[in-house]
Amino acid sequence: MKVTALIPDELIEDVKNLSGGKNITESLIIAIKHYIRSKNMDELIKEIHKNPLEFREGFTAEGIRKLNRNR
Repeated sequence: MKVTALIPDELIEDVKNLSGGKNITESLIIAIKHYIRSKNMDELIKEIHKNPLEFREGFTAEGIRKLNRNR
């Protein structure tokens, strides 16, 4: 999609430098994807905070290692 946006030059330079993109378009795509991943992660963290993971009684890391080794 072609978009026209008024973005301050300093912000564009920061995005180009931090993203490592080859040009403005690639740099903005990298930045937008990173932003979306970050927001999705924030939502996942909120969801886990509301409904924490629970392990079965007797679950241990050592038990899982033994189980995996016996496969």
